[in-house]
Amino acid sequence: MSGDELLPVASGRRTAAAVGELLRRVWPLAVFAFAVLASGTAIGLLTAPLLGQLVDLVVAGDTDFTVPVLLLACVALAGGATTAWGLALVSRLGETMLAEVRERFVEKALALPLDHLERAGSGDLTSRVTNDVTMIARSVREALPELGRSALTIVLTLGGLAVLDWRFLLAALLAAPIQFATARWYVRRSGPLYARQRRADGALQQQLLGTLGGARTVRAFGLGDDHVGRIDRRSREVVGTTLSATRLATRFFSRLNAAEFVGLSAVLGTGFVLVAGGATTIGTATAAALYFHSLFNPVNAALSLVDDAQSAAAGLARLVGVSDLPGPPGLTRLTGTSGLPALPDSGTPGTPFPPESAELPGSPGPPVPPRGHSPSDSSVKLADVGHAYVSGHDVLADVHLEIAAGEHVALVGASGAGKTTLAKLVAGVHVPTRGTVTLGGVAVPDLPPRALRRTVALISQEVHVFAGPLSDDLRLAKPGAGDDELVAALDRVGALPWVRTLPDGLSTVVGEGGHRLTVTQAQQLALARLVLADPAIAILDEAGADAGSAGARVLQRAAARAVEGRTAIVVAHRLTQAEAADRVVVVEAGRVVETGTHAELLARQGRYAELWKAWGR
Repeated sequence: MSGDELLPVASGRRTAAAVGELLRRVWPLAVFAFAVLASGTAIGLLTAPLLGQLVDLVVAGDTDFTVPVLLLACVALAGGATTAWGLALVSRLGETMLAEVRERFVEKALALPLDHLERAGSGDLTSRVTNDVTMIARSVREALPELGRSALTIVLTLGGLAVLDWRFLLAALLAAPIQFATARWYVRRSGPLYARQRRADGALQQQLLGTLGGARTVRAFGLGDDHVGRIDRRSREVVGTTLSATRLATRFFSRLNAAEFVGLSAVLGTGFVLVAGGATTIGTATAAALYFHSLFNPVNAALSLVDDAQSAAAGLARLVGVSDLPGPPGLTRLTGTSGLPALPDSGTPGTPFPPESAELPGSPGPPVPPRGHSPSDSSVKLADVGHAYVSGHDVLADVHLEIAAGEHVALVGASGAGKTTLAKLVAGVHVPTRGTVTLGGVAVPDLPPRALRRTVALISQEVHVFAGPLSDDLRLAKPGAGDDELVAALDRVGALPWVRTLPDGLSTVVGEGGHRLTVTQAQQLALARLVLADPAIAILDEAGADAGSAGARVLQRAAARAVEGRTAIVVAHRLTQAEAADRVVVVEAGRVVETGTHAELLARQGRYAELWKAWGR
């Protein structure tokens, strides 16, 4: 995967619309939070006129400062408490919105079609769920409350300057054109720059994952230098965009400093003229200067937060881009209430499996296929199937294959013949470029995702063991399963003996940070999940290829037990698996070249017989 075909990114307009939809869901909290924050900011702004009053008392020779000092203390306490409350409410508002976006993203990411994910690569998805979410979360916890407070402070301070004397307000506004032009100049450049930085980071993540995940292949084919070169180019791109962003930020802040100088000079000059002409007091002029000086931090914070806002917006656009992908109908009810628009149903009327989007809260939902399976519904048919990952380069061509319900078929052939692609077409991971794949008489694209998951299950040689109790890992296949069902499934695939030796049995924590399972044990765990899920059709794609000879024999027996009573397609890594199958299908250069029983194909002395002889039997 080159990293060029990454997951989609939402437009700025769509991202803003998504934020607006989320805000509409929490508008009472939003209004109350900003009202409290505005109150705290307004109370805090009383400090400047009270200090100005103290200056006037000193000029007048009055030494009774009791009232102003007490008022200053009250302002400090009340303003601090109210502002803290407001910031907490704004943070809560932001976290609430972020939680909905994050939940929606995770739901959609988990439901992404494997075909889509394989083309985009997991690195881009990983960078979104880690780097982008982290950036947005930091902005929500730190930038959003500060931005809200800064905006309120600016508005109320300018109002305070107008109350003191409208000429102070005009003087202060001399800095505004410089600040506005600076912000506009920065936004035009920073938005695309941060988006490019995010894309570069996602591409680097994808390259690292691809290189590390395929380390053995990279070493076997001597591709180490090539992959190091690719990582170097991706890293240089990330470094280059980061340095560009740093240089841009430096120029941004230097222009803001120039605006501060112009504004403060204008306010001080205006105060000097007004005091000299008797139009105002020294205390009022002092209050005006303090007001403008107090604008330094909020103005700079608000404008500098444009930096965080641009970065967060780029990350949010990447999350919304994934969240808006058309997804399985089963997510419509779950995510349609998140504040983002519900997704269209991908079910097809007229199929035996009604679209799940008909399910409404509080209703029992539409009928779905039973957990059990019926041999009459588990036939597989591929008619004139062809598939190409890249246009013009067929991986499969003119494949015609029928598998009867309950039949066990082994796919054999040289590496790259198209066996795995054929298996993934049956599993619904890929959609054929041409032709049709039907399960029980229903075209795979017409099956709603949940129905497809209940009908067919695919187990590959790469099995993931989720961190947590072993029982939880098993219940991923059947959430409501009792311990007796888990034990029965483990016993069926021959895993019960080693499970009984675990420190806490089914409660033993496995996976990352827990008890590490061997390759054979992990595959047995996957086969036990298959038993619990109870699909009508099981596909084993070289399951157990990474196990040693002894482990392979154990897994072959376990797989045979797991697929009993089901239609089974086995991508055979070892030809002993083909020997035990009801029928063998030989795939070569993307075409089915032979089909028959093990004995029939040996008697023909064709391609299968050559493979069997090479196998050494």
